[in-house]
Amino acid sequence: MTHTDATAPRTPLVVVGDALLDHDLCGHAERLAPDAPVPVVHDTRRSSRPGGAALAACLAASDGRPVTLVTALGTDPSSEALRELLASRVELVEVPLAGSLSSKTRVMAGDRPLLRLDDGEGRARAATRQAASAITAARGVLVADYGRGTADVLRDALCRTTAPVVWDPHVRGRPPVRGARLVTPSAHEARVLARQLADDEGEPDGGTGLRTAARDARALVHGWQVQAVAVTLGERGALLSHGETPLLVPTPAAAAGDPCGAGDRFAAAAAGLLADGAFTEAAVQAAVHAATRYVAEGGARAVATPRDGERPEEPAPAPLDGDTTADAVRTAARVRAAGRTVVAAGGCFDLLHAGHVALLQAARRAGDCLIVCVNSDDSVRRRKGDGRPLVPVADRVRVLRALECVDAVAVFDEDTPERLLADLRPHIWTKGGDYARTPLPEQSLVESWGGQVLLLPYLDGRSTTGLARRAALSPTGPGRRGGDTGG
Repeated sequence: MTHTDATAPRTPLVVVGDALLDHDLCGHAERLAPDAPVPVVHDTRRSSRPGGAALAACLAASDGRPVTLVTALGTDPSSEALRELLASRVELVEVPLAGSLSSKTRVMAGDRPLLRLDDGEGRARAATRQAASAITAARGVLVADYGRGTADVLRDALCRTTAPVVWDPHVRGRPPVRGARLVTPSAHEARVLARQLADDEGEPDGGTGLRTAARDARALVHGWQVQAVAVTLGERGALLSHGETPLLVPTPAAAAGDPCGAGDRFAAAAAGLLADGAFTEAAVQAAVHAATRYVAEGGARAVATPRDGERPEEPAPAPLDGDTTADAVRTAARVRAAGRTVVAAGGCFDLLHAGHVALLQAARRAGDCLIVCVNSDDSVRRRKGDGRPLVPVADRVRVLRALECVDAVAVFDEDTPERLLADLRPHIWTKGGDYARTPLPEQSLVESWGGQVLLLPYLDGRSTTGLARRAALSPTGPGRRGGDTGG
């Protein structure tokens, strides 16, 4: 995963598209009905959340950037309910809706959907001057097209904007505007849309492997005259094509969970980073990582309102000035709330080496999310001496965040990370095996909330101290080898 500068402010984003209202009816299914071979769902809980372009807008806002949602809403009850859900999350610019807002209800047994009920077939009726102005003045645009007309009525403004445009297409929608920076279909959508371009009446669902995805992406780049297409591949990641040899961006780890909305998470992350000035390849890598983490943390339920009539939770404050620690604390809270396992690892990580990477990869496999706790420069200096750190903390954080196995990074200024661990409350705290005979001052704290301390093996002969010593000597110098995995 590649990040833009963590200290840079996040660019505002305009999301244009069709908002939906989504409901989940979640319960348990342990038997079949006596009068029909259908599951009986009991102990149900109903939750509501923004859907479609509204979900994409909320996810973009959760990244800590200002978001304006341009969408079609009416006077029907679903439109009013969605306005309430969006009130504290995004700025809303409306265009008129003909009919009632589309909504869908999923009946779930645990994480498994059993049935979906769709209501409302409203469509955007016309553009407004305010909506067009929001688009043409935007610094970054995400089009979340769900085939209900919002992108169609605002197409002239979308053609005029000079901002980078990310277009998440729909098989019932029109093609992206020419010159769009990135288009993000799923493998199935890419197959259908490529066949539409070729006027091919063959079976649209056949062949969604890498070879087919690459061929479809190339056809869409040239047929639509867009800069790039990223075909999302679920657990396999995404395939990025500029029309020639594609780039496969794999997921950082297997993420079991509800994938509903993962495409919106991918598109929102990519659009925000492109607006910030990231290269397309870097934005797609970060978007794959964001979508994987989204699924691992519980998916769309993270933005749901738990019970009918309950006000939505206020969104957590956005990290200020690249505050990765605040982001890490929020990430840990979301993973815990989803019933998944938070793993934390700590160290100086000065001159990141193979021993560090092996340790962090092993730690990530122990749970569903890995948060790395890093000593500040002052903390390293107190532990290692005046000549350390060799790499300042901002650079160490950036390198760690670039690792696919790392979900978040937090910095602590004390000699030991107890205060930070009290905020993160990980289920598992990991250290390198070289601490096997050393009492850990944080062990009693971690165990106080039911957490566990685990030691992990390290690669013998790798240490920052050894690397620094050998670098200071001549190429034939003997150097010394050690096992300091904390760096």
